[in-house]
Amino acid sequence: MTAANNRHHRGRIAYHAGIAAEMCIARDYERRGFSVAHQRWRGKGGEIDLIVRDGAGFIFVEVKKSQNLARAAESLSQRQMRRICSSAEEFLDTQRFGSLTEVRFDVALVDGIGDFQIIENAFGHG
Repeated sequence: MTAANNRHHRGRIAYHAGIAAEMCIARDYERRGFSVAHQRWRGKGGEIDLIVRDGAGFIFVEVKKSQNLARAAESLSQRQMRRICSSAEEFLDTQRFGSLTEVRFDVALVDGIGDFQIIENAFGHG
């Protein structure tokens, strides 16, 4: 296998592992009584992994998968948080109450064997 093919293969594996991690987290929110409004919502500023309805509000969830939970947590940068907040603002512009909508930003950490931890209110948009 050439180096380029090997990179492509690893990229496809990572992509599918990310999709599986997002589905696992979506099921957990649904199990807890929330409804998933959007998966992989894409706006001009970027993508939000999960948008979960919380009553009249929304939870914006960034799913981070890595070999272990610590590495997953370390992979979330300040730049990504700003992009997610910007994308969330764009999404809220499509909602009835706009920026007055109650929101929170969660981060879901998923390890290599499928264990996960959800950090509620992990960051803000202020």
